[in-house]
Amino acid sequence: MPERAVVITRPRAQAESLAQAVTALGRRAVVLPLLEIAPLDDTSALQAALAELPSYALVAFVSPNAIDAAFAHLPGWPPGVPIGVVGEGSRAALARHGVTVDKATIHCPPNAAASDSEHLLASLDLTAFAGRRVLIVRGESGRELMADTLRASGALVDTVAAYRRSVPQLTPALAAELCALLAQPNDWIITSSEALRGLAALVRQLDPVDGFGRLKAQHLIVPHARIAETARGLGCELVTLTGSGDASLLAGLQS
Repeated sequence: MPERAVVITRPRAQAESLAQAVTALGRRAVVLPLLEIAPLDDTSALQAALAELPSYALVAFVSPNAIDAAFAHLPGWPPGVPIGVVGEGSRAALARHGVTVDKATIHCPPNAAASDSEHLLASLDLTAFAGRRVLIVRGESGRELMADTLRASGALVDTVAAYRRSVPQLTPALAAELCALLAQPNDWIITSSEALRGLAALVRQLDPVDGFGRLKAQHLIVPHARIAETARGLGCELVTLTGSGDASLLAGLQS
């Protein structure tokens, strides 16, 4: 039987460093992006929002992709503008662009195992944003929880799309790779409920009769309880829940 693989399903831009860390552990890493991240055809709304950054009491980024897309249009971060992020991956993305806690106020859930909008909101004094502008930078679609909660607290919330994401099409090459990976048990690092649902749809398309049974035999490593709930709702029971960030995912892989 071939060596058990560690399948990394992040968008490719965020997958390579984790793949290198997996390889350093002596494991075989397979990068299989289950979400494709693409720039917007028209970035005028994004650039207009970014031009007004100094007027915001908080700028929240929903993901590392949102950070990378925004900083493609920024020479640097304006002083005095607080940032909100939901996990360690976004902290690392900010650091890659030179934004660290000694240069900006960065709000983040205090517990890496609870990296989501709910826990970011819980860590903030929402009353402090009443009557003040807040910007949320995200993909073309996403949860409305953060915007709705801030508006309910009196904040003047703007949302702006920074990128487009989609599940890849089942090409012959992807079908062959999925078949090979599903032919034996492997470890799959899944960092998005959307990606997991996309994987389930691809597997059903690949093999409507037995494909999903083979997916249920795989070991899923996930960084958030909501993704674990999605997995179990789909019928996947071999699920390891870790905290946010590569270090927690690698620890879960070794446990």
